Amino acid sequence: MFRKIETNLKRKLFLHETKNLSFSSIRDSLENQVIYVEPDFHFQTLLGFGGAFTQSTGATLSLVSEEIRHQILQNYFSSDGLNYSLARLPIGSCDFSPESYSYSYQNDLADFTIEKDEKYILPFVKSALQIRNEKITFLASPWSPPAFMKDHKDLYHGGKLLDFYKKTWAQYLVKFVKSYAEEGISIDFMTIQNEPNASQPWESCRYNASEEADLLKNYLFPSFQKNRLKTKFLIWDHNKDAILQRATDCLVRNGALDFAAGIAFHWYTGSHFENLNLTRQLFPNKLLIHTEGCTGYSKFKPRDELANAEMYASEIIGDLNHGANGFVDWNLVLDYQGGPNHKHNYCNSPIMLNKKHSDFIKTPSFYYIAHFSKYIQPNAKRIHISTFSENILATAFENPDKSVVVVLCNPHDFNIEYNLCLGNQFFHDNLDSHAIVTLVGAP
Repeated sequence: MFRKIETNLKRKLFLHETKNLSFSSIRDSLENQVIYVEPDFHFQTLLGFGGAFTQSTGATLSLVSEEIRHQILQNYFSSDGLNYSLARLPIGSCDFSPESYSYSYQNDLADFTIEKDEKYILPFVKSALQIRNEKITFLASPWSPPAFMKDHKDLYHGGKLLDFYKKTWAQYLVKFVKSYAEEGISIDFMTIQNEPNASQPWESCRYNASEEADLLKNYLFPSFQKNRLKTKFLIWDHNKDAILQRATDCLVRNGALDFAAGIAFHWYTGSHFENLNLTRQLFPNKLLIHTEGCTGYSKFKPRDELANAEMYASEIIGDLNHGANGFVDWNLVLDYQGGPNHKHNYCNSPIMLNKKHSDFIKTPSFYYIAHFSKYIQPNAKRIHISTFSENILATAFENPDKSVVVVLCNPHDFNIEYNLCLGNQFFHDNLDSHAIVTLVGAP
């Protein structure tokens, strides 16, 4: 028997458990409108789902009462909420910070301190750890080295890390990991650079594949080993359109294969699931983690909340079906404008405050993400699923407790009837237009 959980904006259903679906034995050939699920065929293991503790998220949480802060974090990290098990942390400031800052402004790093994070990052991370009461895997990303280490002496507009400061930059990152460890927060993964192929009007720094491999092989990896740090490194941390080229250039042509645990990627230039799929085939032992994606600016329409939610579903399903090990969203919570942000490039988040900062709103994206994160457990394995129609977006996982999770999404204006077949049993059901359904049960 499978539980059916549905979100359907037209019917005002939000994670609504509608009914239990009982299997029937297949007596005759079942050929039409069939979705096949095969638990015996396993693929990648899932790390989990999560979001980012940006300074803007912390500043937003500071605007509300302690009770509401707790409710928001519970909505993300408790088993009754999204059950998040991953979290991304910026190293220093990023565009989603009320102000720009570095942890040090001196060549010898004598003034290094994470004091700036004590206001908007650390308290909320610690609260999340208490709420989850289980392992949260932390991934950290730098947006820019301190300005004095760069060729144009500016946190913004790209620029390059000077060769002279590569060793100092590695020491800086070691100090970051150690400082967070002293606060009880273990940095499990670190990307080399957020969006290394972009010169942004906010904190940014550029590396080509050769420069990224050099920094990883000859500075970061040795420094972390010397300090007995277990943090693992992910390359790229940029859009999927170039993930295949970057992975082959950095890991193979420039010899960083043995130094990187995996490849991080974003969604902003489109799906490019084929690139992700080939990257998975070429690097079967490397992690592939979606580390950032959001809606509400650039080409996205901030008022089209259903389309935004369906974009999340399409991205998550496509990424998972093509080999991704985890999905990390962007800001956990923002104010009603989509900030604060010191460069005013506002965007949406799954939870946003109302205008008076007296309460919060769960956007449809929150519920769509929940259809995955709430039911697919960390260490679940993706299993084979085959659908009769490209109109159905579908993925399937087997949890560590052997329960099977199937997620189906219909982003179209028509309903779709289907038969879900598991082994020699099946049940019949209807997938409403613009609905997402999670089916959870035992084979």
